[in-house]
Amino acid sequence: MWDPQVADLKNELRMLRYDQRGHGETEATAGRYTFELLCDDVIALMDALGIQRAHWCGVSMGCATGMGLVQKHPGRFDRMVLCDNPGRSSPETHKQWEERIAVAQKDGMAALLESTMQRWFPPETLKANPPHMDIIRKMILTTPVNGFVGCSSALGDHDYRPLMPKVKNPVLWMCGEKDGHNAAAMKVMQDELPGSQYVVLPGAGHISNMISRRCSPATCEIS
Repeated sequence: MWDPQVADLKNELRMLRYDQRGHGETEATAGRYTFELLCDDVIALMDALGIQRAHWCGVSMGCATGMGLVQKHPGRFDRMVLCDNPGRSSPETHKQWEERIAVAQKDGMAALLESTMQRWFPPETLKANPPHMDIIRKMILTTPVNGFVGCSSALGDHDYRPLMPKVKNPVLWMCGEKDGHNAAAMKVMQDELPGSQYVVLPGAGHISNMISRRCSPATCEIS
């Protein structure tokens, strides 16, 4: 899902993309995960590869993971690009994740495909059905149920908001214009963190790095 960004930046940065626990080629261990566990995975991977310090860019789960990392390991990171996550769960979202977990355990990932696509992308994008929609559909369908359950548990029970205003690392918040309540929540987080910036990606939904058209500084809303 990061191929377009890698193509743009491959001559400027050394980049590492990894499969989060329970996804891709990383083992889908059973049980419920926490963001503390997912953050520990990142630090262990960096240690194994001899990476002492890095910039971080993450969307959705990757955003929450980044918040946990910069709070617990600020010296291991420089700039943080945090996208499309409100920074905490709520009783309502906890209930929603538990309902999705129950569906996945009973009926598999195919039962969650359409509802997930509708949450992640605006109706006009789904109607246009650009090629990257098939990439996302395949990702959803091939996610192991153990991985979905584990990561959904983390998404349903976390809160990084209280300590984010104390972060000293440079932070760029980014969010799709049509990413529901996340766009407003991320603007609040920018207001709470002095010196941070916030960029709205026009036309984008929750998976805001996968959009049908480029977003230049002239068309992005930057604050």
